Amino acid sequence: MSTASTTTESDRDQRTGVYVYGIVTADVEPEPHAQGVGDPPAEIAVVRHGDIAALVSEVTLDRPLGMPDDLTAHARLLDGTAAVAPVLPLQFGGVVTDTEAVEKELLAPNHDQFRSALDDLEGRAQYVIRGRYTENTVLQEILDENADAARLRAEIRDKPEDATRNARIELGEIINREIEAKRAADTRRVAAALRDLDPTVRERQPTHEEEAVHLAVLLDLSREDDLLQALTELGEEWDGRVRLNLLGPMAPYDFVTVGETPG
Repeated sequence: MSTASTTTESDRDQRTGVYVYGIVTADVEPEPHAQGVGDPPAEIAVVRHGDIAALVSEVTLDRPLGMPDDLTAHARLLDGTAAVAPVLPLQFGGVVTDTEAVEKELLAPNHDQFRSALDDLEGRAQYVIRGRYTENTVLQEILDENADAARLRAEIRDKPEDATRNARIELGEIINREIEAKRAADTRRVAAALRDLDPTVRERQPTHEEEAVHLAVLLDLSREDDLLQALTELGEEWDGRVRLNLLGPMAPYDFVTVGETPG
């Protein structure tokens, strides 16, 4: 006696797709310990076509992507790859039906374009330079340099907020303008300090009102020590004024990111 086969809700919830992280050259092999998105973390595989390949993993479609661990896994795999091989990062969340779709709909139609972009990235990776003003120091700079700011500061000192509301607003506007001007000048200063390293530089939008510098730099991996030395010298020059931080190497998100995967 046989029974009819049925598809339960649980079966549908366990449907799977293929998550695509980025495009690499066909000779790249994932590290044995490489892990992708999912819980538990997925094993990384490679789908090849001609001279290029895609880093992928299987994902279940029973939960939405976008958890903090997913974002971390996506970036960790791409950044780890960028340290040893050129990679074109895909935007987070790219899922296709299966590996055949990866090859036929993503790799094959874009083979020459992807190959050319990978050639341009050979031996290079992205670094991010961030600097934050030391609050009291930059405020004192502004008061020393701007007579109107100093006057307003003296006018509101030790007086109630309600009685000095307009003056406080005006002072705040001056401080914001001055910080924007200083940020522009200090960003140019950092870019000039790196000129001998022959980087490609992209200015990023500030993420904090006291941010002094926020730059993405595409640089030869062989020049990382030179980059560190240049930033160390700047840090010494700006000691007590700007705190500099360097992130990287990482995938070239600011310079070349593959858009949506085929649906």
